[in-house]
Amino acid sequence: MSKVRYESVMTADRNLVPAEHEEFDSPYTIPNDRYAALTTILHDVGGEPDYPQALYGKGEEEWEMNTYLTCECLAWRGAWNAEMRRRAENDLGKTQYYGFPYYGRWITGAARVLVHKGLITTDELGDKIDEIRARLEKK
Repeated sequence: MSKVRYESVMTADRNLVPAEHEEFDSPYTIPNDRYAALTTILHDVGGEPDYPQALYGKGEEEWEMNTYLTCECLAWRGAWNAEMRRRAENDLGKTQYYGFPYYGRWITGAARVLVHKGLITTDELGDKIDEIRARLEKK
């Protein structure tokens, strides 16, 4: 099995974000719809148009519970707190925020916070991902 490096994961991650860049002469030339998009907080979806979603009871999968426990342990050890988690989720951008499952946002945010704080390197993270993937393939 070839080793999957964290940088290749991050490259794929960056490709999910739209690369739309428009320059404006001044803040006064920003169209109303662009202003609304820039000032909307991601997790505050109240009042936004949406279509009805069926409500169903979904049990949590093993990876979701492992993610929850990992993130709680990180908080207990002082590596991050709930506000850091929320901020990391909001910083994902709309495409990733709405594209990732709930606990997918948690674990992505945790990885980014740990790397940003210098608690782990991207190489260490990539090595751990490879180690876990290999262990799970043996099951």
